[in-house]
Amino acid sequence: MKLIVSEKAIAGEHIADLLSDGSVKQVSVAGARVFEFNWKGEEVKLVPLRGHISDVEFPKKFANWRGVDVRELINPKEIIYSKKEFNIINALKEVARDADLLIIATDADREGESIGLEAITYALSTNSKLKIKRAYFSAITKTDINKSFDALEEFDYNFAYSANARREIDLIWGAVLTRFISIVSGQIGKDFLSVGRVQTPALALVVDREKERIAFVKKPFWELVLHCEKDSIPFDAIHSADKFWDKEKANKIYSSPPKKAVVKKLDKKTKVIKKPVPFNTTDFLRAATAIGFSAGRAMDIAENLYQKGLTSYPRTDNSVYPPSINLIEILNKLASVQALRDSVNSVLSQKEIVPSKGKETKDHPPIYPVGVAQKENLSQDEWKIYELICRRFLATLSEDARTENTSVLLSANEEPYVARGQIVLYAGWKGVYPYSELNENILPKLSVGDEVNVLSLDMLSKETQPPNRYSQGSLIKLMEDNNLGTKSTRPSIIQKLYSRRYISGNKSIEPSKVAFAVIDSLEKNCEIVTKPQMTSIIEKEMDEIAAGKKKQVEVVEKSCVELRKVMDLLFEKKDVVGLELRKALRFSEIMGVCKCGGNLIQRKGKTGKRFVGCANYPDCTVTFPLPQKGVLTPLNTNCPVCGVPQIQVKAKRFTYKMCLDMNCETKKDWGKKDKKDDENKKDVSKKDDSSPKELSKDKDTSSKEDGVKKSSGKIKGKGLSSKKLLLPKSKKVKKESKK
Repeated sequence: MKLIVSEKAIAGEHIADLLSDGSVKQVSVAGARVFEFNWKGEEVKLVPLRGHISDVEFPKKFANWRGVDVRELINPKEIIYSKKEFNIINALKEVARDADLLIIATDADREGESIGLEAITYALSTNSKLKIKRAYFSAITKTDINKSFDALEEFDYNFAYSANARREIDLIWGAVLTRFISIVSGQIGKDFLSVGRVQTPALALVVDREKERIAFVKKPFWELVLHCEKDSIPFDAIHSADKFWDKEKANKIYSSPPKKAVVKKLDKKTKVIKKPVPFNTTDFLRAATAIGFSAGRAMDIAENLYQKGLTSYPRTDNSVYPPSINLIEILNKLASVQALRDSVNSVLSQKEIVPSKGKETKDHPPIYPVGVAQKENLSQDEWKIYELICRRFLATLSEDARTENTSVLLSANEEPYVARGQIVLYAGWKGVYPYSELNENILPKLSVGDEVNVLSLDMLSKETQPPNRYSQGSLIKLMEDNNLGTKSTRPSIIQKLYSRRYISGNKSIEPSKVAFAVIDSLEKNCEIVTKPQMTSIIEKEMDEIAAGKKKQVEVVEKSCVELRKVMDLLFEKKDVVGLELRKALRFSEIMGVCKCGGNLIQRKGKTGKRFVGCANYPDCTVTFPLPQKGVLTPLNTNCPVCGVPQIQVKAKRFTYKMCLDMNCETKKDWGKKDKKDDENKKDVSKKDDSSPKELSKDKDTSSKEDGVKKSSGKIKGKGLSSKKLLLPKSKKVKKESKK
């Protein structure tokens, strides 16, 4: 009898179905699901796992944070691998007793190899004569599965050891640094301060960008825009100086508006817009976050689509289709998807289909569709991601887009102005990939010497802008560039920063005051913890474990040597670090100033609900309730109606400002029910793709990065109504106009 192990149940069921041609029986063994079928005339039992079935942790003797010197944790020999999924482990051991061959069919990556090693360990404990083989595949399709099971390979123990090294190093570094920072700052319990080998340098990138924005000094400038017309077709031309840093110079031109402009020069060029390369993991996540998904949510859905046999494996650095992929066959399959039919047919109608190429690596192929699904058969989120992957695939097989770009130099009152136009000559890949717009700006027919009417002249007052905050997609790219984490762990690292309330926002990530406090203190007293260099070195050494050049024990011990140096430095400055953190944290809790002159401090009651109270208690008993969800930021302004301090609340679906006084006139309509409000409520209650979500617990890719076990940590309590929220007004460009 043969025993197969899959990483998850959905993948296992699909694999069993493909190998048995649909003749699968599901049974229960030791309380766990097992799939039974015949393959090549032999009995097979497939035991699906639930990601990691063992936890990497410290013994219970280290459970008391205050009672243990954190430096005692810097010892790899103290780490234990404890059972996590008891039913699955028992089923695995029971089935293994009668098996002669164990086939590991987990995901073909480092984490999948580690999960496979756990299964091997438990299986061999009851049957030491078991032979071990590995099935590697990049898509759960009949062709890929049959091909991999017909050519089973040897299990890559070094690959598994490299993953285990990461788990152990992340546990040790995370537990030691998190405990130290939390203890010296007095933040023990639910409000502990999380620090990790990868998450802290990643957080430092976000904080450093915010410091750039704060330090940025806006510089005013002015633009002159000429509104023209020819043959009843209006168009605009901008002064060739582009930005005027001297207002008087701009104002001098603006004060004498012209009535006519003459075409002095005209250039036309054809521009080729290259089609995109196939999706690797980073490019996929950037595209998914651009359409409203969090990185973690997008990866979860992509993993689910892969397990259903609809798309290829979503963790890859490759962006070149291998010759083994039959691109035309996939196109013919996709032609049956109603929502994609027209786009597929436009690609098939091309004289030649040549795929684009990016960077080629030897791991999995790029992310591409391998199966067919109709829109109505998938959830709304699944369809969005499936369609994104399909359309990217179509775009890579389409032809380049072409535009005609026109530049017109005009003279008005002897001042030069430039008008730019663009028309689409051939949409190409842009026609099948709607996520990238191709705008047209049509100019009237113009020739050198033509005179055009000037309708008006505008002088726009603008300011230079600070660098943008990172989005989840751009942060993942930056982490990749700095070798922080892996393609598997980066989304979960970012999710951890959200869950610890270090950051908020999705398309624009903003660090909290607590994030500033932690990074500032560490940068000042132990900068190496916040920089990517050391983490990058450790990542390279784990690659050397995978290549068989170094041993797991050697790399883990070396990382412990570095951590001991870090802790020696931190313990020398323990009092300073603690004082800085406590001071910064107290400042981060100030929501404004009370009428008595004391600070209004964010606190928590006995039930865990947060509220604001005066620091002069008991002499002053002023308190205000707070929303129980969302990130709160003081605005350092007072309500114009009641005079009480205002705060900003960043909830999942919206950001709004409010004063602390719940009896203020500005809130008199909050919570009232009417038909319109009910409709809005239904819309707000829809599943939110743009907000950060918890990752699937089936596969623990976070590797206990802060050395702390997962817990819900949820506080029950009603948030404020979203009725008549005071949303911040959009900024308008100051504009003056003369006709």
